[in-house]
Amino acid sequence: MKKVFSLILALTLVLALAACGSSGNNGGAGSNGQDSSQTAGGDASGSDAVDVGSLVVESGKLHMSTNASFPPYEMVANDGSFEGIDVEIATLIAEKMGLELVVDDMDFNAALEAVQNGKSDIAMAGITVNEDRLVNMDFTTSYATGVQVIIVPEDSPIQTVDDLSNAELIGTQDGTTGYIYCSDTPENGGYGEDHVVAYENGSVAVQALLAGKVDCVVIDNEPAKAYVEANPGLKILDTEFTVEDYAIAVKKGSADMLDQLNSILKELTDDGSIQAIIDKYIQA
Repeated sequence: MKKVFSLILALTLVLALAACGSSGNNGGAGSNGQDSSQTAGGDASGSDAVDVGSLVVESGKLHMSTNASFPPYEMVANDGSFEGIDVEIATLIAEKMGLELVVDDMDFNAALEAVQNGKSDIAMAGITVNEDRLVNMDFTTSYATGVQVIIVPEDSPIQTVDDLSNAELIGTQDGTTGYIYCSDTPENGGYGEDHVVAYENGSVAVQALLAGKVDCVVIDNEPAKAYVEANPGLKILDTEFTVEDYAIAVKKGSADMLDQLNSILKELTDDGSIQAIIDKYIQA
């Protein structure tokens, strides 16, 4: 009888232990499975999504350095605010990133240096990509096309690009591709530094032209239109000096920022937002 009782007790203990073990294993599997799923989801989110806050120089803000004397891309409105193609595109980019756009107005060269030195997040000022700039900055895909043209007095003997070789002094905006191309050596297609004057901005260059201090001004087509419209007696030559693409400049090595910007630019291009902004300011 004792043997039978002992056997029943032992069997009862075994079944109880088996039940506990089964319950513990199910709970462990369920718990571990749930934790793994959450961790994987969190890890995947953390690895794929970029912390925008880590990309910008000031939390919650996107600093854009520019030279706001370049209509219609960037300019100062009557109320003192900034407007233009670049400003509106940058505003949309900031919104897509969940940031507030801050426009920092300065000389063109300073705008480029600000992004190089990490004092601004992006630079937009009708900036053309070239080999020299690629040494110190990275650039997004192009979002607009610019044309360098020549402004002259209406009675000027300069009528074509070829006539620039006869110009005593050519006015340009400091740091722009117009200055770079014109000041290069004749062997490289330029006219030499002695024949080129670099001004703080396009407006100052045009004032120098009106005052007879230079023979012509080489500058982008769209601001050239605005300057000529505002200053009777000037005209734009029919022949183009050069055609180039505009892009957004960022600090060298900013791969994550470039990825963010290129992705947003593609979205804004695909949905027609960028073209709508350009059409708002430039009538074909």
